[in-house]
Amino acid sequence: MYAYIMGKGGFCVKGNWKGKAGRWKKSVAGGLICALLLAAGFMGIESFAPEERSITIIDEASVVSSPAVSGETDESGETGEGKDSAESEDDEDIGEGEGGDGAEEELETVSGESSEPEIEAKAAILIDGNSGSVLFAQNEKEHLPPASVTKVMTLLLIFEACDSGEISLDDEVTISENAAGMGGSQMYMEAGEQHTVEELIKGVIMVSANDGCVALAEHLAGSVEDFVARMNDRAFEMGLEDSNFVNTNGLPVADHYSCAYDIGMISVELMKFENARQWFTAWQEDIEVGLPGKESTFTLTNTNKLIKSYSGAIGVKTGFTQDAGYCLSGAAERESTRFIGVVLGCESSAIRFDAMETLLDYGFANYETIEIAGEGEKMGEIKVEKGEDTKLYAVTDEALKITVKKGDADSIETETEINGSVSLPVKKGDKVGTLTVSNGEETVYECNLVSDRNVAKADFLTTYIRMIKKLI
Repeated sequence: MYAYIMGKGGFCVKGNWKGKAGRWKKSVAGGLICALLLAAGFMGIESFAPEERSITIIDEASVVSSPAVSGETDESGETGEGKDSAESEDDEDIGEGEGGDGAEEELETVSGESSEPEIEAKAAILIDGNSGSVLFAQNEKEHLPPASVTKVMTLLLIFEACDSGEISLDDEVTISENAAGMGGSQMYMEAGEQHTVEELIKGVIMVSANDGCVALAEHLAGSVEDFVARMNDRAFEMGLEDSNFVNTNGLPVADHYSCAYDIGMISVELMKFENARQWFTAWQEDIEVGLPGKESTFTLTNTNKLIKSYSGAIGVKTGFTQDAGYCLSGAAERESTRFIGVVLGCESSAIRFDAMETLLDYGFANYETIEIAGEGEKMGEIKVEKGEDTKLYAVTDEALKITVKKGDADSIETETEINGSVSLPVKKGDKVGTLTVSNGEETVYECNLVSDRNVAKADFLTTYIRMIKKLI
């Protein structure tokens, strides 16, 4: 007799075996038990299989410098912030040594930041075209040869002279031997032929005409030397301390230098002449050059490729010499946001345009422009008891727009200071107050508030009648 007994480990047999029959029966029972055990093992083997696992090791420095995180990678593989960025991030802990969660949090933090661009130039700057605030700078005060970007100052003086009435766009300019003898880029004019100031401006802007610069300088100031003196005087008036101009066009000469900051600030002023935009953004135009009877058509083709390749481009000026490298002052405007960029000392023309696009892209991606006040907007009232008019208004002399980091508009505050009294007579446009714009504790812009009218001193009879009315 025998019986099957179920135990914890499976089946076992307990019985009383006698003789061959017993041994035979015992063998069959043993085989059956083995078969059952094997079947049970195959049925449950999957539940005993080890779970597959993988380990990913995240290096802190590689997380920070990953192109997918920063979006800015140069040929060396470093981020736009350079080595310092990775080192500063390495000082921060990624999680608490617990694995992936800490790393994911760090990735989100890094990708949410907007790193400054890395510009392949000896010097570079990005400026708010409305307020003149510097938004990015790289060696911006380094003295460098500016090549033909010098012409931003030449053009500024010409535009200001036209605006003041000192000269006119329609003035006929006779080309001198000195102007016609200029080398480098030119309009190929001959001594004795005549062109209007407007035609010469087009030549300077579009083809960087050295001969046109000299002709304009001689027309305005009488000589190149006197015009260059005006260039340096104007730089001094603007508070620009790192420029020294020796000629009007940037041809190589000793002690002729400027810097990205100064070129940028001059360009900001230049771009305020809205009526000049038609010349800065024109791609091609034909003019007639040559002495009477020997004229030929010369096609001006703009050297600033930015105006065709970049959305919103409005200027400004290219430049190149062997000493200076490839240089560019660029400007772009979208809606009310305007940026001025300058790159000096690039190794190729392609690099300078790429660098400029990088600068401008950085500006449009990270900043927005808000209007504080419109031109002529009333900001306060001043009583003038002894004047013909008894009051005047303090108004803005120009539209006041400032550019701030996106999301910072709510932190902008303004403070208006109005003079308590004024000295008569007052002329329209006289300063009567100040408007200050601040972002937290930082003053970002100041502008004058001016009188909206002329106010003469009242005569004796008018003053007497007013006094009697007050008594009544």
